[in-house]
Amino acid sequence: MKVRTHKFKQNGMHILVDVNSGAVHVIDEMIYDMMDDFDGTNDEAVVARLRGRYPEGDLREALDELHELMAAGALFAPDIDVPPTFKSRGLVKSLCLMVAQDCNLRCKYCFGDGGSYGGHRAVMSPEVGRAAVDFIIDGCGPRKHCEIDFFGGEPLMNLSTVKAVTEYVRQREQETGKEFKLTLTTNGMLLSDKNIAWLNDNHISVVLSADGRREVHDAMRPDAGGHGTYDVVMRNFKKLVDARGGNDYYLRGTYTHENLDFTKDVLAMNAAGFDILSMEPVVLKDSPLGFTEEDLPRIYAEYDRLTQTYLDRVRAGKGFFFFHFNMDLNHGPCVAKRLAGCGAGHEYYAVAENGDLYPCHQFVGREGYRLGSVFTGVESMELPTYFRNSHVLNKPLCRDCWARFYCSSAATAGRGSTAAAAVMPTPISFMGTFAIPTRSAARFKRSVWSVRFLCRRCSHWRRKRQRRSRKKFLDNVFIFRYNSLCC
Repeated sequence: MKVRTHKFKQNGMHILVDVNSGAVHVIDEMIYDMMDDFDGTNDEAVVARLRGRYPEGDLREALDELHELMAAGALFAPDIDVPPTFKSRGLVKSLCLMVAQDCNLRCKYCFGDGGSYGGHRAVMSPEVGRAAVDFIIDGCGPRKHCEIDFFGGEPLMNLSTVKAVTEYVRQREQETGKEFKLTLTTNGMLLSDKNIAWLNDNHISVVLSADGRREVHDAMRPDAGGHGTYDVVMRNFKKLVDARGGNDYYLRGTYTHENLDFTKDVLAMNAAGFDILSMEPVVLKDSPLGFTEEDLPRIYAEYDRLTQTYLDRVRAGKGFFFFHFNMDLNHGPCVAKRLAGCGAGHEYYAVAENGDLYPCHQFVGREGYRLGSVFTGVESMELPTYFRNSHVLNKPLCRDCWARFYCSSAATAGRGSTAAAAVMPTPISFMGTFAIPTRSAARFKRSVWSVRFLCRRCSHWRRKRQRRSRKKFLDNVFIFRYNSLCC
């Protein structure tokens, strides 16, 4: 049976989530107790059960308010159906270009085998890159906005192709009316004054890879000779960020079994002069750096610690932007996006250096996952159709979960190496953009909401708030609606 509401307590608040509408309500203890059995049709049973604990007048007034929420579609909202668009072929919205299947680092947790992705080290030609641009334009239909991420390995090892593709993108924008967002993910070793100026002049957003504390970073991200890289990359990152006025970047870290105290790494990145941050779990199986069920209690506790630390910083006027705590409680993503998640294999593709298409960058080089090429298009729709239908409403472990429309299910590549894993996440498979173990995903969502609620009460966060005219029991009502229109 699908869960329609969920309630929890955190940081002194009683919180009620209406799963299908996405409405999030801050309630009092009485309503919290009422929601143990209130289903919208049993008012008298609720009053009979609780009249010895609360005044009957208060109970009935609260019931009136709950019925008002039901009438507004913010409580016990009907189930969400799969949009008709999912019956058709997906429109391509983004590509990951493996412009360099080579790297100058040897990160201990690298899923790409040091950049080679299990094959030979090679770089993408400008011809392949331009064909990829044509592929996304031909496949995006009426969609106006497209995205390309220059990836690797280390993409700055092939900056000539990055420049050629960027020039071609700008030409095709003029010809087609499309708008492209270009992003480059870099380890920072090759950032020079000249490269930084080009990236800034051409409006390339950047994802900067670093792992927090010096000792953690140097242990996990050595160069090809085994030497630490912290000093070089942090100096280069600071130069780049300062040159673009602190905009259009984020510093992304990875934590492993070796640094489950990752709050310290987030704070270390902030202390180094960066305030747009992310810290995500490693995606590894059968590795001492990966996670096991025994790690989950520590992960739970650490996210609670990070939440409290974040709130303390905001209240002290020293807040920073943490990617996974950035949830808009007023305007949520559309239903199609909530179901599709990352869109791997049907809306999002990775392009290998030779032009071959894969469902995402973590599938590159995996036997059986080549989908076609940018020159011939998708050659078989079997896997793309399978991935498109592998959404939260088709997964037994997901469709009954209260957080199903927040995590959009496990990231496709993180669930396993077989297609069957796409519809059967493992107990510690990785969750959508949050990339955290399944059983801690809901715990993490609670931390996110706690952060957003409390920050909204600080002058640091100025967002719209919907106030009830009579707020005796429902103090604040935050509406986070799933837009029914496709984004």
